[in-house]
Amino acid sequence: MDKFADFVIKQKKPIIIVFVVLALICAILFMYVNINYNMVDYLPPEAQSTTALNIMEHEFTQTMPNASVMISNVSIVDAMEYKQKLASIEGITEVLWLDDMMDITQPLAMGDIDTIEGFYKNGNALFSVTIAKGMEQEASVAIREIIGAENALAGEAPDIAAVQQATGAEVLNALIILLPIVIIILVLSTTSWIEPLLFMAAIGISILMNMGTNFFLGEISFMTNSVSPILQLAVSLDYAIFLLHSFAANRRKYDDVEEAMRQSIKESLSTVSASAVRERFFLFFHRTPYCSEHRNAVYTMNSEYNGVDSCRQSAANYTAKFRLNKQAHAKLCRVPVYFLH
Repeated sequence: MDKFADFVIKQKKPIIIVFVVLALICAILFMYVNINYNMVDYLPPEAQSTTALNIMEHEFTQTMPNASVMISNVSIVDAMEYKQKLASIEGITEVLWLDDMMDITQPLAMGDIDTIEGFYKNGNALFSVTIAKGMEQEASVAIREIIGAENALAGEAPDIAAVQQATGAEVLNALIILLPIVIIILVLSTTSWIEPLLFMAAIGISILMNMGTNFFLGEISFMTNSVSPILQLAVSLDYAIFLLHSFAANRRKYDDVEEAMRQSIKESLSTVSASAVRERFFLFFHRTPYCSEHRNAVYTMNSEYNGVDSCRQSAANYTAKFRLNKQAHAKLCRVPVYFLH
């Protein structure tokens, strides 16, 4: 502890320079961090759901549609115009409709009624749309601009787009609530007006470095991206207060400022280290996103996917049920924060 405290005191200026440079680098890296909004990627590899997905991807070369668009009160001609508009949107790789299943130039009465009603019924046209990964939000906005508020858009890709938008709004609301509380705590627990600003700057740099180093992980969960800055702000605040109170007490004992800080570092290091280890173990033991409720929700369809044939027969049911199970997972499970990468 003595050597560490001496090193920090003697090398305080180089340490500040190094951290400022690292913060700038991490600020640049943060812009290139890939955010994963697909909770399917966090299913355990031995789960029946994951096995079914792998079988479907192996058996079906065509990508599965991940969005459905319904246009109300349209004719066949108007529906084809909508299809062309949807297909021209950037990020949409495929649009399936009735014309891909039969010759729509022939009278509809000559076609299979079940096939027709799957895409066109009572003047309502239903399109199956495939949106490229990473383009969910942009494509969903463009689709809604074309179809208007009176028509409908649903599916996995629009759900991901909604999660992206809601996550940003919720983080902003949390910061609006949390930051004033943190500032009030710092003002009440400090003796100088500059100290809260220094604490916020130090914690802000640590958050920036934490978010920027996620670049080396390849990608992180959207939950990690949204929650970790707020959590880090909350758990790091007490460390700064520990050191501050220790320095205030030692400042009354020692005339030399550096000696007072040296003693403060030595006294608070054990407390800060113990608290940091506790927080790390707490996060580690709460990292598993697959609680028993989630497993029960996901494995309800196990009996349907015992082989390739049943996967082929149940593809549509699988997509719908799996989406429900993902929603159940989000509601029922404690989701990892720092370790959900």
